[in-house]
Amino acid sequence: MSTINRKAIRSRVHARIRKKLSGTPERPRLAVNFSNQHVYTQVIDDTKGITLCSASTHNLELKKANSETAAKVGALIAERALAAGITEVVFDRGGFLYHGKVKALADAAREAGLKF
Repeated sequence: MSTINRKAIRSRVHARIRKKLSGTPERPRLAVNFSNQHVYTQVIDDTKGITLCSASTHNLELKKANSETAAKVGALIAERALAAGITEVVFDRGGFLYHGKVKALADAAREAGLKF
């Protein structure tokens, strides 16, 4: 009986998502990533290969990766994106299920003014 690594499964799902999804200068990609302790987000222009703005729990000096902190990071990334003149993004869930932390982050970013 073989066991499959969860990270490998998520990596394959993320690769499948990224085939169809790309950030443009008009509508950059909002990428999310979660570790055991932290939540990371970036707004990326894939045509130039640059990060336009980012936010994480390091900025908020928190060490939890739960729905509450994900919502705070979502609001922070939306605030920074709007300050950089970005109003519309493409949401890249990074191979994670759209539930829990991912949903909380996305809803908070939408409430703070990002459109996706």
